[in-house]
Amino acid sequence: MSASKTDTTHSVSIVTQTCVRPERADDFARWQGETSSLIQHFPGFIEQRLLPPAPPLQVDWVILQRFASLADAKRWLGAPERQNRIAGAAPMLVGRDDVHIVEDESSGIKPAPVSAIISTRVKPGREAEYRAWEQKIAAAQSKAPGLQGYRFEPPVPGVQEDFVAILRFDNEANLKAWLDSPVRRALVEEAAPLTEEYHSRIASSGFEQWFRDGDAAGALPVWKMNMLVLLMLYPVVMVFGFFVGTPVFDRMFRLPFAVSLFLGNVVSVVLTGFLVPWIAGYFRWWLQPAPGRALRAGLQGAALITALYVAMVLAFLHFF
Repeated sequence: MSASKTDTTHSVSIVTQTCVRPERADDFARWQGETSSLIQHFPGFIEQRLLPPAPPLQVDWVILQRFASLADAKRWLGAPERQNRIAGAAPMLVGRDDVHIVEDESSGIKPAPVSAIISTRVKPGREAEYRAWEQKIAAAQSKAPGLQGYRFEPPVPGVQEDFVAILRFDNEANLKAWLDSPVRRALVEEAAPLTEEYHSRIASSGFEQWFRDGDAAGALPVWKMNMLVLLMLYPVVMVFGFFVGTPVFDRMFRLPFAVSLFLGNVVSVVLTGFLVPWIAGYFRWWLQPAPGRALRAGLQGAALITALYVAMVLAFLHFF
């Protein structure tokens, strides 16, 4: 991956994997939230995703930061603002961070439930031999059951010293089967004379932007989807409970509370499933804002939905 190609034709993603001390998990989450607010205003920034640990499969925090170009990503990695933030997080962490830059693609394979990121530091002068070896292991793993995608990224001068391989499988069992297979172990041992350092980490799904379909709009922010779900769920629960749950289930049929609540939840889930896609169409400007308008659209949409929350609460207090 040449810098010139990346700068002109593709966006890139910075992938950071870090191990946080268990007792500092809440502190790290707050720290990451502050960092997310800071990066929103950085030139070239497109989007960010945060994947908390999901033991036992994924024990690390994974941060995905997407930039318009390699140059933008490099500027962020070297920015004083980022260096100050990293210094503040050091007491919360265990061991070293893995930080990689991966070139995005405009088309490719759909997301997989589990991925492995393998970093390899190659001995100086052995790069050509290592590339030849990589072709051998790529051919071998192409036969592995459940493999859904493979990316191989060479070092980026001045930014990333490691070769990075990304393996994507349909489930954890198939990924582990390949990682522990005799065929792979033999190939890894064969490469040992060529490498100085080698390690791998596993992450659950969340690498969609590396294999984005041409027509895909990208992953929607979870907090925005949750706000829309609540916007539709609250009136459904209130209206159904007032007109059906209490007078019919509770008073007429005298159903046990657990049964009445379950039936109410069934109705609420079904109706919300129809209503959320409908309301999402009206909030597309907020869910997927135009480039350069993410912050403004995000604030406007959140304020509007919050106002709707308040209006509904006041209306129900008055009429019910």
